[in-house]
Amino acid sequence: MDRLMKHTKENVLKKQALNKKFGIDKNTKPGRSSQVKSKSPADAKVAKEEMKNSDATVPKEEMKNNVAKGKKRKDDSGIEGNPVEDKMINIQIPSTLRQRLVDDWEFIIQQNKLVKLPRSPTIDGILTKYLEYRTEKDGMMNDAVAEILKGLRYYFDKALSCILLYKTERQQYNEAISDRVSPSSIYGAEHLLRLFVKLPELLEYVNIEEETLIRLQQNLLDFLKFLQDNEGTFFLAAYDEHIVTEESG
Repeated sequence: MDRLMKHTKENVLKKQALNKKFGIDKNTKPGRSSQVKSKSPADAKVAKEEMKNSDATVPKEEMKNNVAKGKKRKDDSGIEGNPVEDKMINIQIPSTLRQRLVDDWEFIIQQNKLVKLPRSPTIDGILTKYLEYRTEKDGMMNDAVAEILKGLRYYFDKALSCILLYKTERQQYNEAISDRVSPSSIYGAEHLLRLFVKLPELLEYVNIEEETLIRLQQNLLDFLKFLQDNEGTFFLAAYDEHIVTEESG
């Protein structure tokens, strides 16, 4: 305390003179350059947008920037993550499927259309086809793959109504899904693909050993390649017109 100058007019003038001499801006916080100050809000926004998906999947611009380069941009942002985030699974969605996600957004948000339900093949059907494909490829039933597909089905059924639907799809969901019907038996590849955008965030809260995480990532990438190889069979070329009612208004 005895080192502090008293708040007098004379001392204030001395401080202003010293600041002017050394070129110190009184609005600049110590230890932070103006470059860091201007860059920080943008970096924070990137991290925020990658961890948020309110009431929909990802809008068009975020789809191009965050889904395609989400992991890279997060690493480049300069924001230090916690140990859990460092182990976040990295799912690289193939470019043609990323374009599917963009088209999906355009059909629903810009053109006011919906995926006609029930879909064919359903998600259950796609998972069954992939298990058959892997069994033939591996020459035997792979129990680990079967468990992963079971987990995908579980995550989809739980996540669909919470984080995978756009607002304009909610009335359709309420009409199509009842307590006795699972979403995976009604919805198809379009909505399943949305899950892969959110899956790294969902798996962040699961305690998985690193070796198991690597195998899981490899199997998920193989499944995405299977979706890509069967795009013409699994995905719709166009969506149906959405009839707006008072409830969905």
